[in-house]
Amino acid sequence: MSIREKIYLGQGPQLWKKAKGIIPGGNQLLSKRAEMFLPEKWPAYYKEAKGVEVWDLDGRRYIDMSIMAIGACVLGYAHEEINRAVKSCIDQGNMSTLNCFEEVQLAETLLGLHPWAGMVRFARSGGEACMQAVRIARASSGRSKVAFCGYHGWGDWYLAANLADDHHLDHQLLPGLEPAGVPQELKGTAIPFHYGDADELKEILAREKGSVGVIMMEVQRYKPIDLAFLKNVRRMADENQCVLIFDEVTSGFRVRAGGMHMLYDVFPDIVVLGKALGNGFPISAVVGKRNVMEAAQKTFISSTYWTERIGFVAALEVIKEFERSNVPAHLSRIGEIIKRGLEKIFKDGRWNIEVCGLAASPMMMIQEKDPLLVKTLFTQEMLKKGFLASNLIYVSLAHTEKIVEQYLQAAQEVLGRMAVARDQGRLSELLEGPICHGGFKRLN
Repeated sequence: MSIREKIYLGQGPQLWKKAKGIIPGGNQLLSKRAEMFLPEKWPAYYKEAKGVEVWDLDGRRYIDMSIMAIGACVLGYAHEEINRAVKSCIDQGNMSTLNCFEEVQLAETLLGLHPWAGMVRFARSGGEACMQAVRIARASSGRSKVAFCGYHGWGDWYLAANLADDHHLDHQLLPGLEPAGVPQELKGTAIPFHYGDADELKEILAREKGSVGVIMMEVQRYKPIDLAFLKNVRRMADENQCVLIFDEVTSGFRVRAGGMHMLYDVFPDIVVLGKALGNGFPISAVVGKRNVMEAAQKTFISSTYWTERIGFVAALEVIKEFERSNVPAHLSRIGEIIKRGLEKIFKDGRWNIEVCGLAASPMMMIQEKDPLLVKTLFTQEMLKKGFLASNLIYVSLAHTEKIVEQYLQAAQEVLGRMAVARDQGRLSELLEGPICHGGFKRLN
């Protein structure tokens, strides 16, 4: 296809425009907004998804080489075994006055994966689980301040970091997050530090003079794993009697069943799991040491739909599939093929783009003069070739070498033509709509 061929505009963009008038922000998840991909042109909605294939409202088929439901569907869309188990539980009744026994089964299974832990609580989303974990950790430590590193959701405790400095969260994941609606009284209760900077965390703990009771961080996201840093954080948490939380909502059940911290023998007091745990069905978990988790009894944490059956059933089947198919090995192998292929394309085209992050979720770090222009154009032209593409790829079990080969061939053609336009100084002329957003922006 020619790079000048126009995007097919179907029902999706029109429905997205309507949605923004009746739903604040257009939908419930920032990362799925059309403006994060291809404003005014993104298909936006789907009718069917299976494996790595997605059909839009007009029946057009795409191969998902982007975020795969924000990393939730690690086994691929509509996985047969997971769906079969969920359909069975629906037929038997998803809710009751009594509790479902699968809740206990999943707790026992997760504790089997985490020998260092003693108790488990559940929620239905990563953000909820992070809020639970922080509440429990504060109750256990008896102190309110949280030192954190990384992205941990939308809760008041987290956004409070931007009350003290509206740029505090810019380097954690999403720039431009406004703390509107977060009580000013929370100012100073959430203190960010940078991954790999043990001295910065040490200075925070010394400066706050014993008022920090919680340290929360991701084990790894975009930077390479820093094992010495993780061990330092564990040691400082012990010395300062802080509860250490590892947020593995993204990395858990992607690098290793249960969480990547298990690979390095550095254990937290609490680990938070989500996303891929349910392969698209809502379930998240807070797994922790007994003496810490028992503090949940001193506070109030309760919700009706945290007891529904689907999430527990799906998670149990996901864990079985991890054992059957050695999912992490497949994700890493396919991710490495993608990484090597993209690196060659970038080198050949003299693109200043680095592939970083976990092997199972490679990210293109675009360091060109106008990175958002490059990202938007890549998404635009790959869409014409039948791919949902962005600068982040969540690999799934359903991604095969053949699919990756097709993707890399398309990417080579697109980026090759884009390189010619770049060298001629007319890259922006290829854009058919607005440039994508790089962070949080109002839509209406």
